[in-house]
Amino acid sequence: MERQNVVSAVEAALSEVLERAVTGLTEDARLFEDLHLDSTSVLELLMVLEDTVEISVDPEALDMDDFKSVGTLTDYVLAQADGA
Repeated sequence: MERQNVVSAVEAALSEVLERAVTGLTEDARLFEDLHLDSTSVLELLMVLEDTVEISVDPEALDMDDFKSVGTLTDYVLAQADGA
């Protein structure tokens, strides 16, 4: 899976969860501070990514460090895809 494809999937998932267009994201964009996500919207985001990128997420194994930015979330999704 290509990194840029994952970033695009994250962007599309964010648009769906936030119910507004999210475009032009960089990997430095912070999920909580810049995009104003909360714990509930992070779970929604993960559910959308599970469906679109076909990864499996174990909520018990989540680490908040994976959700600091678009880049760290992309790393997480790629790691989950590799483990599948």
